[in-house]
Amino acid sequence: MNITFIGAARMVTGSCFYIQTKEANLLIDCGFFQGSKENEEQNANSFSFDPSGIHYLLLTHAHLDHSGLIPKLVKDGFKGKILATNATVELCRIMLMDSAYIQERDAEWDNKKRGWAGKPLLTPLYTADEAADSLDYFQGIEYGTIEEIGNGIKVRFQDAGHILGSAIVELWVNEDASGEKKLVFSGDLGQKNIPVVNDPTPIEEGDYVFIESTYANRRHKGINETTEELRQAVTESLERGGNISIPAFAVGRTQNILYLLKKLSIGGKLDHLRVFVDSPMAIRATRITLNHPECLDDETLELIREGKFSGSNLSLEFTEAVEASMELNKIKRGAIIISASGMCNAGRIRHHLKHNLWRPECSVIFVGFQAYGTLGRKIVEGASMVKLFGEEIAVKAKIYTIGGLSAHADQEGLMDWLNKFKRKPRRIFVIHGEEETALGFVDAIKKQLNTDTCAPLRMEVVTI
Repeated sequence: MNITFIGAARMVTGSCFYIQTKEANLLIDCGFFQGSKENEEQNANSFSFDPSGIHYLLLTHAHLDHSGLIPKLVKDGFKGKILATNATVELCRIMLMDSAYIQERDAEWDNKKRGWAGKPLLTPLYTADEAADSLDYFQGIEYGTIEEIGNGIKVRFQDAGHILGSAIVELWVNEDASGEKKLVFSGDLGQKNIPVVNDPTPIEEGDYVFIESTYANRRHKGINETTEELRQAVTESLERGGNISIPAFAVGRTQNILYLLKKLSIGGKLDHLRVFVDSPMAIRATRITLNHPECLDDETLELIREGKFSGSNLSLEFTEAVEASMELNKIKRGAIIISASGMCNAGRIRHHLKHNLWRPECSVIFVGFQAYGTLGRKIVEGASMVKLFGEEIAVKAKIYTIGGLSAHADQEGLMDWLNKFKRKPRRIFVIHGEEETALGFVDAIKKQLNTDTCAPLRMEVVTI
């Protein structure tokens, strides 16, 4: 079989891996390229394969850098099956529709400017109708169940502990007399002991392993230390008399932050908090989270059963309507605003930054990975001025970065997961990490495991 590394090869976004066996063509993920303008422009390019020739798409999870191009894939001719966990299917129903809305809105805005300049008009990457059409191809499967999908292929999804419904893909392919080969795609692996979702599932066997490396160059702080770091940041920020903006991914990180703020409030370590979740998608994702106890850890289930999420002195308000979101910008102090997108490249968080980023008494608390080229990355790296809605905005607010809440395992977590294999894989492929990080992790794996390991280039083809 041949495997083409279409995206997330020496880069973090654009997850997509094309597998050609003798009897079938498969994709692992079909995600957006995100970050720099150059990256995002790649989303409009034609696929390097014929979408109508793809039999199966195995989706690791719902984040758009793994799922965002699925409507375009269907639009361009895909007629196969999209297999994902039940929670991922449910999340994709809101995330892909939201993505379509953004595609249509951005095209409308760009076309106004292009019309004034006499330039040809653009069409959106896909529309809401096209996103809705793509959802018909999804098929949910349970964790831990081996599915024989035909063409000599079996698949099983195991919990990756990254976000709700995230999966490790175990893929068995039997295509010739050499026997069955097992491929393992880690997807995005979560770190242990992070609240809400389960820890990543250990995998014990695999001939070829494809492992992410987003944070493979660092070590995260423990959850207790991270929780204290969040408490200190919130306390200091509120004492300065401004607002707190928390850019957070609608799926995963928002629910983590709510959980920790609620626990700190219940424990008396934070008092009289006014928390606003200003992201329609995050609100819907939070509701979906409670529908899937199979994805939740014991501590979260216990809190839900005891009803403690509805207690304490934390005031929580969900703002879905645009008018309610705009009203938040009239609040000058004491508000904790959790809003998407997590990298600040889109969504309502940009409006809150416009109203608060220039105020020295305010704070921005970053709790997730900021890809190269994103607004969030520029702020974290110390930019003194950024552009929002065509205006230059000074960065005067205090900036906090809390890395321990990452939904990605650090190097220790990734190595721990690899060490669970009872026998060495024939080869390990390091993916989904910036080039320097991926190459550094290759060296670490070789040193510790003495296993054939590489970080493929984008569009590189490997024959197994």
